[in-house]
Amino acid sequence: MEKLSHIDTKNRPTMVDVSGKTSSDREAHARAIVEFPTDVAGRFSGGDIETAKGPVFATAIVAGVMAAKRTHELIPFCHPLGLSNCKVEIELDEQQRVVIDCHCKVHHRTGVEMEALMGASIAALTVYDMCKALSHEIVIKETRLISKSGGKKDYVSGSA
Repeated sequence: MEKLSHIDTKNRPTMVDVSGKTSSDREAHARAIVEFPTDVAGRFSGGDIETAKGPVFATAIVAGVMAAKRTHELIPFCHPLGLSNCKVEIELDEQQRVVIDCHCKVHHRTGVEMEALMGASIAALTVYDMCKALSHEIVIKETRLISKSGGKKDYVSGSA
């Protein structure tokens, strides 16, 4: 059984010391899915919806990038990272669900999985916030890591 990286020898929470690790190119891709009631999903034409608060997807993209850049401020043991890139893409799938993909890149001694997950999560919450006046039946179905590369080992989800 693998040891948890954020627990010290006395079983206390701790930040991982990355000073001895080698910097390398690291990337991560996370995805969040948002489901709407049918009557609300039908309002998405041209790939976005305009609400009194503004364009939903465009605003969620900006929020996702901002969140990814500030992950270390909200997740206690995340290292502050100067992201090389962060891209949030939002599309409707065949089932009229909103699919949010967040891709993050960095050259560092630690990975960017949490930044990608944070970007996708906050973009999903922004979609909810901007559309809640239309319905409170909106559901954020899942947020998950799709892939990561660089560092100790690469990962690709088996159901990506």
